[in-house]
Amino acid sequence: MADLIQQWRSGNIAARDALIQRMLPELRLIAAARLRGEINSSLSTDDLINDAILRFMRLSSVSLVDRAHFIALSSRIMRNVLTDHARAKHAGKRKHQKIELNTQVDGGQRIDLESLNFALIRLGAIDPALMELVEMRYFGAMSIDDVALATGQSAATIKRRWRTARAWLADAMAEAVDNG
Repeated sequence: MADLIQQWRSGNIAARDALIQRMLPELRLIAAARLRGEINSSLSTDDLINDAILRFMRLSSVSLVDRAHFIALSSRIMRNVLTDHARAKHAGKRKHQKIELNTQVDGGQRIDLESLNFALIRLGAIDPALMELVEMRYFGAMSIDDVALATGQSAATIKRRWRTARAWLADAMAEAVDNG
């Protein structure tokens, strides 16, 4: 897999396609987990994967290092696809329920994807590394150990930063609900 990543980084499109093909089972698991808790979504798992792959194909360059980074990038791209889909539905003239994401990370709480996206943008302005951590955990369904491996930090540090990120997001999202 490392060879495919290196070849893709060097511009080999066939290596990108082979890597995506090899990672397809994991992409399916991530997409299914992301869509499981959505209300009135017209996206299927395959739709989400296809949209994510199309966005992969538009990337002019990548700085992937390993499998964990590929999953993190996939998670970010799927987050963007879901957010764009939620915005498009919200922008329509018909009444729609908000699309929610069931993260399955912390006891299965349901999160409004649009509010989460706005909170993540704000968090990214304050601490980009915390935003990336949230993306890896929520959207990539990555374990603490996977995130530690991807970032080169200890699992204990990731746990502490994860608690910080969750607390910050809870406050930011509660504030958005109070002001909304």
